[in-house]
Amino acid sequence: FILQGGAEAQIKLEDLKLEIDDSPVKFAEAASEYSACPSGKSGGNLGEFGPGQMVKEFDKVVFNDAVGVVHGPIETQFGYHLILVNSRSD
Repeated sequence: FILQGGAEAQIKLEDLKLEIDDSPVKFAEAASEYSACPSGKSGGNLGEFGPGQMVKEFDKVVFNDAVGVVHGPIETQFGYHLILVNSRSD
């Protein structure tokens, strides 16, 4: 999910990441409450997508970092993100 803003958004996401602790349920609850992205309404679920469909900072995490772990905050042109990769198809 995404928060817009500067240092305050980054700090808030760092705090939320500690609360979420890699829990998909807590991630969805936090996304529903805090995310500025339309996906927040669905618990932050972006569905399936392939490489190159998201901004490069997002792709780098989604297609290379560990599955089942909350990553971030990741800064993109849209704001700061927490990312939970639920699964990955090879």
